[in-house]
Amino acid sequence: MGFVVIATWTAAEGKADHIRSIIEELTPHNRAEPKMIHFEAHVSTEDPHTFVLYEHYTDATGYDDHRATARFQQRVLGDALPALVARQVKTYFTLG
Repeated sequence: MGFVVIATWTAAEGKADHIRSIIEELTPHNRAEPKMIHFEAHVSTEDPHTFVLYEHYTDATGYDDHRATARFQQRVLGDALPALVARQVKTYFTLG
């Protein structure tokens, strides 16, 4: 059974380019993680400050492993979060 994370990030005014660069930097690393099945990042067509991250792992431990990486700790928690005005993270199990 897979484990899916859908995160919505809203960048602070003037920080959209900064958030976009962090996501673009991290994307190849995220995709290379051993328990990552699929990673895709999106920017809203209506609001360039809104980003949606879709992460599909083999199981919930894949997400735990992802959050434990130095890259996540430094770039997401250290650099991205302070530049956001909102962050929503929802998790799901795949069916079938």
